[in-house]
Amino acid sequence: MRKILISSPEKIKKALPKIKAKLDVHTDLKRNSITINGKEFDEFTFEKIIQALDFGFELDDAMMLLKDDRDLGYVNIKEHTHRKNLAEIRARVIGTDGKAKQTIQTLTDSAIVIHNNVVGIIADTQHMPYTIQGIISLVQGAKHGNVFSYIERQNSNLRKIKPEELGLRDPEHDLNNLD
Repeated sequence: MRKILISSPEKIKKALPKIKAKLDVHTDLKRNSITINGKEFDEFTFEKIIQALDFGFELDDAMMLLKDDRDLGYVNIKEHTHRKNLAEIRARVIGTDGKAKQTIQTLTDSAIVIHNNVVGIIADTQHMPYTIQGIISLVQGAKHGNVFSYIERQNSNLRKIKPEELGLRDPEHDLNNLD
């Protein structure tokens, strides 16, 4: 049994039926908290989804956390800059008309929400470190093009992983492929 403090009870109340349809948990929603009871893994996943919703993610984005390879991460802008004009730094992460944020989301198949001085990220576990590093680089003043190039290079490196490095058998020595 877990108790989670929340700040958006109405949003979470609307989302509960859809979440409970996917996870076997029992809930008790109070004014500023929700208590959950169920299997440990379901409770853990439910808690991450509630945290994402409460942070500001849309329900569809938060539901991506149901996949085993998805995770929720945060970047606190204040931890990565000494500048005082945090609104300007948030604007750098978002970009003109939201293009920088959208480009990072597209390159990393992630969802990004900026709330106050914290950037929330839902991404697969392979892309999460690159997404976080890209956002930190923008916060620290890197050029947008350099950040996008970095993420593209990392994506290229992910695609270059050889099957042997994943522990898969070499097809030339596979006994089922004898011709």
